[in-house]
Amino acid sequence: MNRKLGIIAGLSLLVAGPAAAEVYRNVDAQGNVTFSDEPSKGAEAVKVKPVTTITLPKPQNVRETDKLREEVEREGSIYESVSFSYPEDEQAFHSGSGDVRFEMRSTPGLEAGHKYEVTLDGQPVGQSSSGTVTVSNVFRGTHEAGIHIVDSNGVQIKTGSSIRFTVHRPSVQN
Repeated sequence: MNRKLGIIAGLSLLVAGPAAAEVYRNVDAQGNVTFSDEPSKGAEAVKVKPVTTITLPKPQNVRETDKLREEVEREGSIYESVSFSYPEDEQAFHSGSGDVRFEMRSTPGLEAGHKYEVTLDGQPVGQSSSGTVTVSNVFRGTHEAGIHIVDSNGVQIKTGSSIRFTVHRPSVQN
């Protein structure tokens, strides 16, 4: 009986061995670095972080995501368009403080729970259901602004054409 137990214990160590394998780092006389799973003279053991594993979503969750995407598309289809009314595309203007007031419109007007969202140089800078967003301290130079309509969850359901504009601000040298 003890012999069988010893054999089972030995086999389980062989099976578990690769899971707990060590990695050894060795540097030769020329400075070349090699790694191995076998120890050698002058080699040092290296601690290796555990492997990252990713669990894929279950098929039913993927189907739920598809349903949500369809819902967003359906919700966004109620709008024919969304756009900036100010500033205009390629407009240049002076703003001593760097404040830029964006005015937006959509056809038809916003539904309850929806908002306009403005992005400046790819970053969200404000949301409003009133149709205006003021962004403070915009640096001088040319910028790109984007316009979206978002639902009550903050999900973009309609996107309009982006615009480019240039802000002129006084400098310390002027």
